Amino acid sequence: MDLKHLRPNRAQDAPIYLQLYRRYREAIAAGRLHPGDRVPSVRSLASDLSLSRGTVETAYQMLVSEGYFVTRGAAGTVVSPRLGRLGEPSQAPTPEPPAQSSPRPQAVAGKALPFQLGMPALDAFPRKTWARLAGRSVRTLDTAAMDYPDPAGYEPLRRAIATYLGISRGIACSHEQVFITPGYHGALDLVCRTLLKVGDLGWYEDPGYILARQYLERAGMRLAAVPVDEEGLSVAAGKQRAAAARFAVVTPTHQSPTGAALSLPRRLELLEWANDRHAWVIEDDYDSEFRYHGRPLPALKSLDRGGRVLYTGTFSKVLFPGLRLAYLVVDESLVDKFEETVHLLRGPGSILPQAMVAHFMEQGHFSRHLRKMRSLYAVRRGYLVDALTRTLGESLDVQRQAGGIHILAHLTTRQNDKALAESAKAEGLALDALSNWQINKASQRGLLMGFANFATADDAMASVHRLRTVLANP
Repeated sequence: MDLKHLRPNRAQDAPIYLQLYRRYREAIAAGRLHPGDRVPSVRSLASDLSLSRGTVETAYQMLVSEGYFVTRGAAGTVVSPRLGRLGEPSQAPTPEPPAQSSPRPQAVAGKALPFQLGMPALDAFPRKTWARLAGRSVRTLDTAAMDYPDPAGYEPLRRAIATYLGISRGIACSHEQVFITPGYHGALDLVCRTLLKVGDLGWYEDPGYILARQYLERAGMRLAAVPVDEEGLSVAAGKQRAAAARFAVVTPTHQSPTGAALSLPRRLELLEWANDRHAWVIEDDYDSEFRYHGRPLPALKSLDRGGRVLYTGTFSKVLFPGLRLAYLVVDESLVDKFEETVHLLRGPGSILPQAMVAHFMEQGHFSRHLRKMRSLYAVRRGYLVDALTRTLGESLDVQRQAGGIHILAHLTTRQNDKALAESAKAEGLALDALSNWQINKASQRGLLMGFANFATADDAMASVHRLRTVLANP
């Protein structure tokens, strides 16, 4: 392959590693690289392009994590033999910078309960910075902000999100394509009202996020349970069970609740199905920022050529759930249709919290906070995994997930996970049963546990000792 196709453009705002990642992806899509082709080593490519080895290594890590490349030790790195045809390379320009999740029991007195799912580390949130931004937002409130708010969301926040997604998630979009919603349920509501109708059939991951399933069923949608394995959603099973479905709801980067990443061949197969059937794929990217091995995986939306992926994200896991703010990114061709719908809804509410999040992102606090939390969560996950292994290793098999803020531990005994979870909740331990997240009869038994608020190893061990008592006396 000619190196001129890989050479990054330093005049662009996108980071060099991200440009290199995209160049390789487009080369594969255009047929300049084929499955099995060997690619230059990190050292030689860095030398040939006059780049640092760290920059090239970061791009290669993303390509390996995403499934484009396979490392073979001394034999070097090759394009994945499993890849197949990728379709046409994206022609979307790099966006210019601007001029859910888990069930949550009620915490006591605003304090997270042990093992509480979906709750970020409240003790590590930068409260002083947030308070300063709150004061600034109130002081700078102008007359326009006191008028009826834009139901699509506060424009500066939409611009900040579009810029963030372009850099961190590989999604090229304008702020007009971003709609702020009151939580993830608000994003689902907006999709259902705009593109779906009562009785529509959709694929749903089994196991999958229980609260989203409950919302969709109450909205009148019919859900076909599609099994999940170590490569994520089984697209082949979805085609067999409900080939004519109108939509699919997926958590491709970090499957909820198993933690599996949707493999690249399955991502491509899912997009092909959606394009052929004119179906919609709702991508729930609820906690992709927290990945502890390599860089966060690019979003499924970044591979979307047909405009079939509806991308959703939330601030509940990365900031705090009390904000009740999420966002939906739609294809450019759908903007007018979604704008018609949002004018009939209540929108995301007050401008003030939206303005505070916008300032938090624009001033760099958001990216710094994410970096801090990635490191912190890696440590706190270790606290819980170590305590479980040392104390309950004979009863629980802890899954080594690559990211997220919860862990899944399969039961090695024949105990009923639902009964155990209920007994634990009665003792103030807010874990949940895996079987509750399954539509079909539970084939696996396990416990889901949040770890973000275990500030010390002793905190984790104390809670695990309480859990041991529950397991011994269900």
